[in-house]
Amino acid sequence: MNRISKYFPSLTDKQRSQFETIIRLYPEWNSRINVISRKDIDNLVVNHILHSLAIAKFITFTQGSEMMDLGTGGGFPGIPLAILFPECKFHLIDRVGKKIRVAQEIAGEAGLTNVTFQHGDVGECHRQFDFVLSRGVMPLPDMVKLVRRNISRQCRNAYPNGLICLKGGDLTAELNAVKYPTIVDEISTWMDEEFFKTKRIVYVDVVG
Repeated sequence: MNRISKYFPSLTDKQRSQFETIIRLYPEWNSRINVISRKDIDNLVVNHILHSLAIAKFITFTQGSEMMDLGTGGGFPGIPLAILFPECKFHLIDRVGKKIRVAQEIAGEAGLTNVTFQHGDVGECHRQFDFVLSRGVMPLPDMVKLVRRNISRQCRNAYPNGLICLKGGDLTAELNAVKYPTIVDEISTWMDEEFFKTKRIVYVDVVG
């Protein structure tokens, strides 16, 4: 919890309690249903929760904004961001039912009321959102094609509506294949843990 407070010192007591709850619950659930690598669960706070929250260093979502979390797995980045932005809505989608179940249970026990869930394919979702979020579940060009119809043209945030991805590694080929304007920011600009030295946020403006 100290590492989260280090980067987000203005958390309310409720938010602190919610983060403490999910920090406790993920290892418990992961021992039953594997949503995080068993080798990586000890790195939950940095590699998963803080990694998700890095999006909040790139953009502060306006009250009432709605986000889709594509390929959420056990609830990342959607659940940590839903704690941080209680006046926004997050719709978490994943094809694997047991992972969605874990995310639902953890969100429920943390008292989150601004999160909804969908077990299935993104093609079955016909809603529109301000942003689609993802932890790099597929190459950027494929993701843009898949979710462009789900991104609203009515913009209300500092950046035009679009896609925000957490990515690592060499992104040259992916970025060259995307025809829309992009911004790439190094997470290490904001967070100094070793894990973030190779991690980036990639924003794709599909409506501007």
